This record gives sequence, structure tokens and C-alpha cells, in this order.
Amino acid sequence: MRATKTLMTWSTFPEWRHISSSVSTIKRKALAYITHNSRLLVFRHPHHPEAGIQVPAGTIRDGESPEDAVMREAEEETGLTTLALVSFLGEETRDMQPWGIDQVHHRFFYHLACGGNPPDTWQHCESDPSDGTPHPILLELFWADLPDGIPELSGDQGSMLPALLREYGPRLRKKVDIESV
Repeated sequence: MRATKTLMTWSTFPEWRHISSSVSTIKRKALAYITHNSRLLVFRHPHHPEAGIQVPAGTIRDGESPEDAVMREAEEETGLTTLALVSFLGEETRDMQPWGIDQVHHRFFYHLACGGNPPDTWQHCESDPSDGTPHPILLELFWADLPDGIPELSGDQGSMLPALLREYGPRLRKKVDIESV
């Protein structure tokens, strides 16, 4: 079966007209709040510190579900293979012009649990960046304590953290058994 590409425009989502009529591109993004015990996984770009601290995220491919995209992106950006999808936290639209990006992101946020004993800090190269960069991107990953040790996240990626803490706060204070997810 041949996949067809859907072009999303302002007429596709008329309720978004309030964002900015000068933005013409709408991108669907999947964002992962990956937890281990009572910590959230975040990263920085050591060669591009201006990118700020982020959570694993990326563009949803044509024909890909947001759930499949978040799992793919989380593994690509972290190198972790012991991840389990816990739940969908919510979605939002975000005009990215304040961050110098001429796009609107339709974002899908998910909570993922990390099993095993991941390192406290590590480096990983994302080999298939969704921004079209022709070479791997080096990422420095580290765990931040929930709820009070989370640094400011770039591009307002922390907007769904209250949902994560409301729904999973009690569980995050204990070790999450990935087998029960």
C-alpha cells in the first residue's frame, strides 16, 4: 500500500489561527518524559549550548503513530533499550517563533519508564536527526530529580510536567517496576 503525505495547513486546523498567521508549517512532534525512580531524563547539546536543556523528542514521520514515534525517538536520542510506554500525558500546539523556528508544533507528550540500571550521566550520538542534519549529533544525557531538580527546558518542553507530577507523583517517589507498566 502506498502512503500518502498529508499537508497540514491553517485550513486543516482552523482553531490554531490565533497562533500566528505568518507561520506556514505545522510539524507533529512526540516528546518523552522518561523517568527512572524519581528522576527525569534530560540532555544538552555540548557542541550547541544555545539549544538549551531538552527532553527526548522528534518529528512524527508520515504514517507513524505518535506512540511509535515517541518510542523510536526516545531510543534514537538516548541509546536506552529498556523503555516502556506508561501513558499519554496530553497534547498542545506551540508557536515556535519565539525560539527562532518558523513552525507551529503539534506536540504529543508521553511518560516512559526506564528499566534496569542506567548510568547517571552518559553521551550518545543521535545518528538520524529529524532536523535534517547530515551528521550524528552528540548529546550529553543526565537525570534530574523530580519534582524540584528539573532545570528550565528549552522551547517550553516542560509544559506538561505538571500533568506528569499530578498523575505519577506518588509512583515517582518509589521505584517504578517496568514489568508492571
